[in-house]
Amino acid sequence: MRANRLARTAAASVVLLLAAACGDGAAPAAAEQGYPLTVSNCGAEVTFPAAPKRVVLLRSAAVPYLHSLGVLDRVAARAGQYPEEYYDAATRAELDRIPLLTDKTDTSGHLQISKEVVISQQPDLVLGEVDNLSRDTLAAVDIPLLEEPAMCPDSTTAPTFDDIHAQLQTYGKVFGREAEAATAVTALKERLTRIRAEAVPSAGRTAAVLYPTVGGGTTYAYGTASMAHPQLEAAGFRNVFGDVKERVFEVTVEELLGRDPEVLILLYSDGDPKAVEQGLTALPGAENLSAVRAGNVMTQLFNFTEPPSPLSVDGLERIVRRFQVNP
Repeated sequence: MRANRLARTAAASVVLLLAAACGDGAAPAAAEQGYPLTVSNCGAEVTFPAAPKRVVLLRSAAVPYLHSLGVLDRVAARAGQYPEEYYDAATRAELDRIPLLTDKTDTSGHLQISKEVVISQQPDLVLGEVDNLSRDTLAAVDIPLLEEPAMCPDSTTAPTFDDIHAQLQTYGKVFGREAEAATAVTALKERLTRIRAEAVPSAGRTAAVLYPTVGGGTTYAYGTASMAHPQLEAAGFRNVFGDVKERVFEVTVEELLGRDPEVLILLYSDGDPKAVEQGLTALPGAENLSAVRAGNVMTQLFNFTEPPSPLSVDGLERIVRRFQVNP
């Protein structure tokens, strides 16, 4: 009898354990449907055993994507520059709740942060690769990294606005928010159509997108492998560097004078936009540029153009509204 009671007790315990496992495990199993998930990024295969819950941002470009998907609350820490001009009030409020590790950058706008600081946050995803914190460094401690495709090393693929939609869908898969991604893509496409309809096509009107060095020095220009190219085309301009297959490259005032764009868009990462404009106009000979003489020089924060993101659509709208009437 005693042996039977022990057997019945043991059997009951097994049933209870199985029931508990099924009951407690049902919700997590449903939440993680679709994982493990592998995505391709900059030529690497990145695998996620589950949707990321603790993210560290090392570039601001991903912010509008994460906001659209409703997952900014999964960002545990951020580093770099996050100019308020990029964001609406709701996004700024979300960012304000995320601790800032550092905003220190070098003169080229590149983030300066140690790997120890990032690793100490114990992220399950890092967004954005910086000079001293590579994908391989993080992979060695089992931390996946995703970079914006247009910023991948040695990327020569000409970006388009469709890349924004594709990246939204990728983030939707990674974070388990595919329905939200589809809704956001539809809204972006509709908005882009409206903005393009506002653009005033002007045959032959030329433009260039530059990144001047504040205080004088190297000036960079953007070719067809940058988002600047389709952005100019959508605004009704011809990119004077449309024959250059590189993303970004050094350019002299002499070459600018030779191509003589009628409109100049000057990109910068942070600081005083007037100082950015002076970084170009103060260069010897720059006063002879048609765009400078006509006052057709516009400064624009970097992420309003590069890399492809919903902010590129905002940037297009700014360009169209600034130059939709011919001078």
